[in-house]
Amino acid sequence: MIPASPDDVLVFIDEPEPLPTDGNPIWRVLIVDDEPDVHQATLLALKDVAIEGRQLEFVHAFSAAEARDCLRQHRDLSVVLLDVVMESNDAGLQLIGYVRNELANRALRFILRTGQPGYAPEIDTIRLYDINDYKTKSELTRVRLFTSLTVAIRSYWQIHQLEANRRGLELIVAASTELCKPRGLRRFAEGVVTQLCALLRVSEEGVVCAAAEVSGVSPYVLAAAGRYSDWIGQPLTSIPDERVRQDLTRTLAERNHVLGETTCLFFSVPGDHSLAAFVGVNHHINELDRNLLEVFCSNISVAFENTQLYQRISTLAYEDLLLNLPNRNNFLARIDQRPDHLDTLALVDIDGFSDINSILDQDFGDAVLRVVARRLRHAFTSQVVVARVGSDVFGLLGSQSEVNPERITDVFSTPFDVGDENLRVSVTSGLVRLDDSSLKGVELLRNGSVALKKAKTFSRGKALYFEVAHATAARERMLMLSRLRLAFSAEQLFLVYQPFIELASGRIVGAEALLRWRTEQGEFIAPDSFIPVAEQSGLMVPIGDWLTLSALQFLKRLVELGHHDFRMAINVSHVQFREPDFVEKLLNAIDEHRVNPANLEIELTESVAIDDIELIGQKLAAVRAAGVAIAIDDFGTGYSSLNILRKMNVDRLKIDRAFVSGEDSLHEDYSIAGMVLQLAGQLGLESIAEGIETQAQRDTLLSMGCRDGQGYFFSRPLTSEQFAAFLQDR
Repeated sequence: MIPASPDDVLVFIDEPEPLPTDGNPIWRVLIVDDEPDVHQATLLALKDVAIEGRQLEFVHAFSAAEARDCLRQHRDLSVVLLDVVMESNDAGLQLIGYVRNELANRALRFILRTGQPGYAPEIDTIRLYDINDYKTKSELTRVRLFTSLTVAIRSYWQIHQLEANRRGLELIVAASTELCKPRGLRRFAEGVVTQLCALLRVSEEGVVCAAAEVSGVSPYVLAAAGRYSDWIGQPLTSIPDERVRQDLTRTLAERNHVLGETTCLFFSVPGDHSLAAFVGVNHHINELDRNLLEVFCSNISVAFENTQLYQRISTLAYEDLLLNLPNRNNFLARIDQRPDHLDTLALVDIDGFSDINSILDQDFGDAVLRVVARRLRHAFTSQVVVARVGSDVFGLLGSQSEVNPERITDVFSTPFDVGDENLRVSVTSGLVRLDDSSLKGVELLRNGSVALKKAKTFSRGKALYFEVAHATAARERMLMLSRLRLAFSAEQLFLVYQPFIELASGRIVGAEALLRWRTEQGEFIAPDSFIPVAEQSGLMVPIGDWLTLSALQFLKRLVELGHHDFRMAINVSHVQFREPDFVEKLLNAIDEHRVNPANLEIELTESVAIDDIELIGQKLAAVRAAGVAIAIDDFGTGYSSLNILRKMNVDRLKIDRAFVSGEDSLHEDYSIAGMVLQLAGQLGLESIAEGIETQAQRDTLLSMGCRDGQGYFFSRPLTSEQFAAFLQDR
C-alpha cells in the first residue's frame, strides 16, 4: 500500500514546458507488480490525476511475462511502474533489458519499486538500466509518486520528440538518395510530416497530411499520417474533411501560409511545383514557434527545390524526352531487375531511317519515331517494357508469348499516318532468349545487337534470334579487325598481280592488282576473310587509297619499261566508291603518277547497284570521261538487271570463276558463261573470264567469243618483281 504523509500538503516542482493535447489526450502507464493490492493502491493514489493536461490510462501486468505481452500489444506506453522482484529476484531488471535491447525502445521510462530495500545499489541500478527513479514502495507517497511520474512523462515526451525529429531527418536524407525512384518525392513529404510533428510537439497519429500540386495534375494528397493516412494518393477535392480540404486548397491557391485557428504551411520552388502541409494543432502557436516555422519552411523549400532538380536529372538520365520512353540506361536496369516471366529481349531497328532523315528532314524523322513508339506501346500489354535504346532502335522486354517475330511483324504490317503521309515502315529485329540469368543487362543487350546486326546483313526486314555462334563470329570479326589495323600500320599488306591474257594470241594485255596479307609469322590470311571486315568497319577506304597509289606506281614502272598498251585493273570496294570524293582522289592520283588514264581500269562488283543508281551513273560518267575504263567484276552473282547495266555504262563484263571452273560451270557446259558473253556482245562490251585452269576451258571460252582470260592455267598472282620478270620472259 502507498501510505499518506503530512508532507503531502504542498510540494513545489519545476515549471514544465506546456505539452499540448491532441487527438490522443492520455498518457498510458503500465503497472507491473505481482501484488494485486499494489495495483489497487496505485489506482487510488492517482485517481483523476492529470499530468500536462492529459489523463492517465493504466494497463496491468502481474508478472514480467505478462508485461512483455503488454509491451508488444501497446506501442504507445509512456511509463512503466515496475516491481523489481517477481518471478525471480531480477525479473524487473530483465524486463528493462528486454525493452531496451530487443524492442529497441529508448523513449519508454521506468520507475522501479521494490519492497526489499537495499536489494540493489540505487546509483548503479539507475546508471546501468536507464531508468528514471528507483524507490522502495514505502517511499512512494501519493505526492512523490505524482512527482516521479510527472518527471518520467516529461522525459518520455522529450525523448519521443527527439526520436520523431531524428526519424524525420532520416526520411528526408533517405529520400535524397532515392530521388531517382518514383517514391522519392513521397519519402521527402513523409519526412516533412514527421519533422513538423516534432517541431510543433504534436503526436504523429492523425495530425498531418500533405498535398502536392504539379503542372497538369490536380492537387492530391502526397503523404499523411494517422487517421489521414487513407487519403494518400487521393485528389484534394475528394478529401471528406471540409476543414482540411479548404485549408489546403486555400494555401495552394494563395501560395502562402495559413496560421490562425488552423495551421497550414506552404512550400514552393520556382516553376509549377508546390507543396502544402496541414497540421492539426489545437493550441495557440506562439511567436517563437512562428519564427521556427518560417525558418523550417525556408529550409524545406530549398530541399524541395533540390528534390525537383534531382528528379529532373533522373528524368534526363533515364528517360528519352522525345518519345517519353525509358532510355538505354533505364532499359539496362529493367533487364537486370526483370522477373522470371520476362524471358525475351528484342531490338527493333527501323530500316532506312537515315534516308528518311536525309531525304526528307529531321522533323519528319522525329514524327516517324513518335508514331512508331505510340504503336509499340499500344500493341503490347503493360507487362512489356518498351524503350528507345538507339537513334532508331527500340528495345522490348517481355514474355515469349508477346515478344516474338510474329507479333513484331504484325505491329508493322499496316502503314503509319505521319502528318499527311501514309508511310509503310519496315523493321529488322534481333531477339535474345533470356535463359541465362547470370548474364548482366549490358551483355544481353550486346547479344541482341549481335543478332540485329546479323539480321540486317543477311535477313533485312526480318527477325533473327541470337545464337552463341553469332557472338563467337562477332568476337572473331573484332579480333580480325584489330589485327588488320595493326597489319596495315605495320605494312604487312602488299599487292600481287595476276596477268590478263588475250586468249587468241596468248599475249599479256594487263593485270589485276590483288590485295594480300602476310602476318609476321609468315601466315597468309585469305582476302575473303579480311576484306569484308575492312568494308564493314570503314577501314577499306584508306586501304583502297593505298592500293590505288601502289598499283599506279607499278603501272608507271611497267610503262617506263616499254609496255605502253598495258592495262592495270584495280578493285574498288563499294564502300570506297560511295565516298563523296572518290572520283577526285582517283584523278588526282593519276595526275600525280603521270600515267595515261587509258592504261587504268577499275573493277566494281554489282553490289554498287543497291545504291542510288543516278548518283552511281554520275560518278561512272566522270571516271569514263577522264579515260578510265570500268569493268563489272563477278558478273552474274549480284543484283544487276539489264536496265541497271545500261545505266551504269561500263566497258567490260568479267565472268566469275564460278561459271568457268567452279561448281556452277555445270560440268564444263558453260551455259551461264555463254549467256554473259552473248549479253556483252549485244551491248558492245568487252569480256574477260577469270578462273581458267585448263586448256579445255581456255579453248571453249575462246570459241564462245571471250576475248581475255586469267587464271592458274596462265599464271598465279605474282609479286611486282616476279611479274616484271614474267613480262620479260614472254
